[in-house]
Amino acid sequence: MSQKTEQQETFTCLIADDSQFARKNIAGIVAKLGGSVVGEANNGVDAVALYEKLSPDLVLLDITMPGLDGIGTLRNIMERDLNAKVVIISSLGNKEMVWKAIGLGAKSFLTKPFSADYAALVISGVVRGENGGPR
Repeated sequence: MSQKTEQQETFTCLIADDSQFARKNIAGIVAKLGGSVVGEANNGVDAVALYEKLSPDLVLLDITMPGLDGIGTLRNIMERDLNAKVVIISSLGNKEMVWKAIGLGAKSFLTKPFSADYAALVISGVVRGENGGPR
């Protein structure tokens, strides 16, 4: 039986990504950090609804999703909660959208593909209230 280290903190997380594979990988990283995934969405509309219902501590949000994209989803979440902690997940080709998301209130970002260790650093930093985290 493993024990949590002092660095691990319990937090709740909503994962919004249209890729089930990506959601599963991210959920594994969250679990290793001591977090719990309280909701998963494969589109922005569902992500906003789940955010309202669950009030998670952290949202890991893919920037490209069908229907309401990550920017629109972020805008909706931030309108509801200015203190929302959102990490944007994007591919290399979306730098302009990432900076737009940061301007709208996202705390940090991850660029696909990312290592689990790097994602853990970013996620744990944002959970602790450190905007930006390592880049």
